[in-house]
Amino acid sequence: MKEILTIINGVPVRRNFVENLPYNPKLKPLLNGKRKAGILSEVIFWKQVRAKTFHNIDFDRQRIIGNFIVDFYVKTLGLVIEIDGWSHNGKEVDDEVGRNIWNL
Repeated sequence: MKEILTIINGVPVRRNFVENLPYNPKLKPLLNGKRKAGILSEVIFWKQVRAKTFHNIDFDRQRIIGNFIVDFYVKTLGLVIEIDGWSHNGKEVDDEVGRNIWNL
């Protein structure tokens, strides 16, 4: 049985650590600009979860996973949170290519 990381509204949230995620170092220069862009919904979410203030869960902001930069990632849960999903409309082909590369 996996370790309980926290309990939210009486529901245990179990650890689901994912090891060795793919990483594309060529995307690193894009991170700073993406953080500075400050999409309002992302900024509001970040203010609520930074510094382990949400149930003591550690969120990473703007994490590179493979050929993508995800808005937020929780390493201990293996959880990706994409706030601005609307910005990906019309990019389904790119997403499908990414899934095929990662064999997800």
